[in-house]
Amino acid sequence: MYKRLLLICFTFFVLAACQKSDEDVFNAPPDTRLNDTLKKYNDMLVAAPYGWKGLVYPSGLEHGIFSFYFQFNDSNRVKMYADFDSASSVTMAESSYRLKALQQPCLLFDTYSYIHLLSDPDGSVNGGVYGEGLYSDFEFSIEGMSGDSIVLKGRYHGSRAVLVKATEAEKNAYSAEKSNRLIDKIGSYLTYFKRLTINSKGYDVSFDVASRTITISWVDEGGNNHTASTGFYYTPTGVAFSPAISTGNETLTGFDNVTWNASTTTLGFTANGNTGTIKETAKPLVIDKEAAKSWWQQQVDAGSYWVTVDGFHVDGIDDAYGIQQLPNYSFVVFYPKFGTSDNTVYDLLGFVTRTEAGQYIEYGPAFSAPTFKTDGRIIFPYLGILGELPDGETAVSNTITKITDSNGFYLVKTNSGYDMVSAKDGKSWISWF
Repeated sequence: MYKRLLLICFTFFVLAACQKSDEDVFNAPPDTRLNDTLKKYNDMLVAAPYGWKGLVYPSGLEHGIFSFYFQFNDSNRVKMYADFDSASSVTMAESSYRLKALQQPCLLFDTYSYIHLLSDPDGSVNGGVYGEGLYSDFEFSIEGMSGDSIVLKGRYHGSRAVLVKATEAEKNAYSAEKSNRLIDKIGSYLTYFKRLTINSKGYDVSFDVASRTITISWVDEGGNNHTASTGFYYTPTGVAFSPAISTGNETLTGFDNVTWNASTTTLGFTANGNTGTIKETAKPLVIDKEAAKSWWQQQVDAGSYWVTVDGFHVDGIDDAYGIQQLPNYSFVVFYPKFGTSDNTVYDLLGFVTRTEAGQYIEYGPAFSAPTFKTDGRIIFPYLGILGELPDGETAVSNTITKITDSNGFYLVKTNSGYDMVSAKDGKSWISWF
């Protein structure tokens, strides 16, 4: 009995010691500890001598990224620049912010500011979805620290974000309201394909400004095709990539010192200390030789069709043939194996018009089965016209002339469908959704 009493007393002693140790570790109530953490983060935000560079990755964009520059003060005010557009890049805005405990420390931008533009429910503001915008956030939970960076996560959409202590050079550049958005000039190129050259090495390159995505394709020394996409954001000297793109020969983190030569339609830049250019080209280096067949077969298997609203983009002009001006025009479909005529199964480029009874295909050119070339091109053999052409039939006849060009087209897969690009000179294309 005596031994048992000793054992029980010893057990109580150990438990009491553990409880005392816990009290030593957590020597303040949870609310006090959380407030101390909030103060620590607030002091960090305010004390950064050159402010903070912010990167926000909206959940609605696969690769897209937007950059900000913040200066926080101890009166819960924040001054900022943003690369959302050319105005926000050089015009400082000021709003309020709060650090608040919402189950964990959170950074809230609580009055409308540049960072709210990404979340604006009016899709015309940011090109996003009506009601949601780009599925971005302006309230962030603080996930922790990594070096000189504060890691954030959106409370509503889960957007990734990070604050990085800015350098003196970065602060000076923003303070001087310096912005270089010359990469946007790539939208004025007449050819669909663009050739990037660095160190005599050629790449296909495309910039999608709306989705903030750059895609680079190349052929390695073994003849293998490669394609990589990443997000980009604007910097005071050009653009930066996040994450960087590795091409095997080098790692590209962005383009600095971007210049524009309108007379030669050439963008110049430096990358890793080397000079580079982006020029027009009629033919890509990397061709998906199965894309044309896949584009056609996909709708055959589905018993469905592709849709375009704008028709052909030609020599820099959207809807170059004016199909949207046709009477009661709604949209155009490409419908593989639409019907049969004289025992010939044909595809139809159908012009859909609005009537009192609804929307119907009223007319359009028909084609016999397309020819798929071994080099990846598709060619459409003209068969005839279905229905009667309306007033303004030139828009239709010009479209027929273009689509039946004997040079054919390359198909390029996009996020929303395919682009069909003229193999003749790369200056004409149509987007299918």
